[in-house]
Amino acid sequence: MNETVRRQILSIVCILGFFVAWEVLCLIFNVSDIVLPRPSQILVTLWTRFPAIWPHAVQTLYTTLVGFALGIAIGVLLGILIGSSRLAYDVAYPLLVGFSSIPKVAVVPIFVLWFGAGTVPAVLTAMIMCIFPIVVNVATGLAATEPELQDVMRTLRATKWEILWNIGLPRTMPYFFASLKVAATLAFVGAVISETVASNRGIGNLMMIASSSFDVPLVFAGLFILAILGVALYAGFSLIEGRVTGWAVRSENFTGGG
Repeated sequence: MNETVRRQILSIVCILGFFVAWEVLCLIFNVSDIVLPRPSQILVTLWTRFPAIWPHAVQTLYTTLVGFALGIAIGVLLGILIGSSRLAYDVAYPLLVGFSSIPKVAVVPIFVLWFGAGTVPAVLTAMIMCIFPIVVNVATGLAATEPELQDVMRTLRATKWEILWNIGLPRTMPYFFASLKVAATLAFVGAVISETVASNRGIGNLMMIASSSFDVPLVFAGLFILAILGVALYAGFSLIEGRVTGWAVRSENFTGGG
């Protein structure tokens, strides 16, 4: 059994151990399901009420992916602009930092005033949640490009666009995929925040309705759905990252030395 398989088995055992300990402790201390439902109760809720949960899960996944896609497009463009121009950095970066510091729950009512309650505010909230990490990482990747490589391209009379396309963007890929894995989870957070405030569908709305009726197992079932979707999206980008940026990953067997 190689080291990778052993590590994966150990991680699965630790995760299962966490849920087993959760179940056992709730039974030992007789914790009410209104306070903290057991994992078995949450699984039963997912199984028995899945037909009612499914449309909400699809809605949340849809709004998250659309907002995430828009955030990627805008974030990459802004990151390239900021990373390539000192003037753009001096102007846009403080604005982005200031805007990212605003609690997104305070922005949702503005989106509701502009577009009404529903899908659009959730999409926009998911979008603005994931723009900042993408911009920062893309701009950082461009700024970290080796000057020597750029000088070589200039001696070959390459244009600024050719330098960006052949050197800057490939060197930015590890930073870009690192930002995607962070932004993917933030996009779910943004979508759910909006759904709890201004939507009649989605996991956020489902959890609000369940909490108002003290249906705590259903609330935790919604949390489980969000966790599963987030992990799936994170794992997908990790797989793509391994194929696209494998050249940037140091071998596990590398020990250094002469």
